[in-house]
Amino acid sequence: MPASFNKSVIEEFRANEGRVGGPFDGSDLLLLTTTGATSGTARTTPLGYVRHGGSLLLVASNLGAPDDPYWYRDLLAHPVVDVEIGTRAYQALAIPAEGARREELFAHVVREAPGYGDYQAATTRTLPVVVLEPAVPDGVSPREVRTLADKILEVHDQLRLQLRLVTADVDAHFAALAAHEGPGEPPAPSLGLQVRQRCLAFCQALEFHHTSEDGHLFPGIAHHHPQLTDVLDRLRAEHRTVARVQEGLAALLANIGAAEPTCFRAELARMTAELTAHLDHEEEVILPLVADVPWPPGPPA
Repeated sequence: MPASFNKSVIEEFRANEGRVGGPFDGSDLLLLTTTGATSGTARTTPLGYVRHGGSLLLVASNLGAPDDPYWYRDLLAHPVVDVEIGTRAYQALAIPAEGARREELFAHVVREAPGYGDYQAATTRTLPVVVLEPAVPDGVSPREVRTLADKILEVHDQLRLQLRLVTADVDAHFAALAAHEGPGEPPAPSLGLQVRQRCLAFCQALEFHHTSEDGHLFPGIAHHHPQLTDVLDRLRAEHRTVARVQEGLAALLANIGAAEPTCFRAELARMTAELTAHLDHEEEVILPLVADVPWPPGPPA
């Protein structure tokens, strides 16, 4: 769709609590904000969606064009997206479905919105089906944030949760493979993309967190506590070590399709232990120093 048309739809959506007239009158419509795969800038796109249980499904139809739409390429590079639906706004993890699950979900989409079947018929490209999951799963109680220490703990809680979800996906992937072993068995359902997206989301969140600490939090602490210079230098060095572990984790998970399960799980457990130990150490050192700093910060004095 032309940028000017998208802009008018977005403005109408936000001005009318998610309701849009014209060709979208009565349609299920949301706004998806992605981070540009190469530009790194935020881009918002109005998209139709279909509900499936507690999830929302998007189809990267591009109206049946031969190429994937830019928003799909964006979410493959940056899996955490912003979703606006009605008056609600939240962050989601975008996970493309694969194999038999993709076929099952696409059949559901076509039953609910037959036009997507026409788009698939118009192209040889298999239209990706994307599942939007809340970035913080339902049932996870948010931490009350009043101080900078609370905020750091909130970020660390989310990072630990993402690591646990990566491990759960890995276990489910290998369990599915084991259940389908043997001659004549149907191919196992793949969770490779799901594992990849979760890992990428974790790595990007951790990198952003450490960049913020190195650029803003640590210099502020050093200004008020110069005696902690050696401690902060050690944490910065740990950040560089953690970055190498992150790279290894991403490379490990990218090769899950050819992995030997026992060795793979052992290496994943080792990396998870290293990353968790860093978070534990950082909390021990930093939290007492910022326990009385209000969050969010007030206006400059």
